[in-house]
Amino acid sequence: MSLSPKKLWTIIQNETRAAQKKESVLKRFFDELIQSPVDLAAGLTALLSWKLSDAFLPTSALKKIIAKILKQTPSLIEATARDLKAVCDRDPAARDYHRPFLYFKGFHALQVYRLSHWLWQHSQTELALYFQSRSSQLFGVDIHPAAKIGQGILIDHATGVVIGETAVVEDDVSILHEVTLGGTGKETGDRHPKIRRGVLIGAGAKILGNIEVGEGAKVAAGSVVLKPVAPHSTVAGVPAKVVGKTNEPQPSLAMVQEW
Repeated sequence: MSLSPKKLWTIIQNETRAAQKKESVLKRFFDELIQSPVDLAAGLTALLSWKLSDAFLPTSALKKIIAKILKQTPSLIEATARDLKAVCDRDPAARDYHRPFLYFKGFHALQVYRLSHWLWQHSQTELALYFQSRSSQLFGVDIHPAAKIGQGILIDHATGVVIGETAVVEDDVSILHEVTLGGTGKETGDRHPKIRRGVLIGAGAKILGNIEVGEGAKVAAGSVVLKPVAPHSTVAGVPAKVVGKTNEPQPSLAMVQEW
């Protein structure tokens, strides 16, 4: 079941009202990032402008940049809502909505990518790369602004995730920590993997080169994938080989990590 950004923000605000009663020392934190913003777009603006701020781009400047992007492209907030719901649906550590929104760096890095991708598409490439660099510094996640990433994405734990310039990640994909979607050397042009809908990529997997991982496939933890993966197949090993078929139409949703 989908949740509209409006409904989702109401839930998050209600959750943090209850949290404030337990952790009064965080009252200002909850007020400024959750209770004061009028909607999900305003909340995301407040959160990311605080996270990304530094000596060169203070919070006030970032708020203007982020608010402008989200106002011009409402579909980005729809993507944010789908990403947040994906976290809560698939990660057993996410027992509510406000905690992933406030604390989960995979979710944060993905939303910064969405802003940097917008900037890249609108020829603001220097600022896009600045956002990418700050995100990498803060979250340990390196996503090139030119990569193409769909909605309903889970980047779980996220530390060490690398997604290259010409990579494609379709909707409803789940990626665990230390995953690389990279190239194979110094080649230029279209050189990164294409991950189709519903794929589950286990922790530490490396998928290298302009190869396709078909819809509904599984890539086992620690695998090194150098050849295309057929839809609804499971691959494991170094180098990765087919070890079976998947039992679920979209393994990314079931999150069953048995290979």
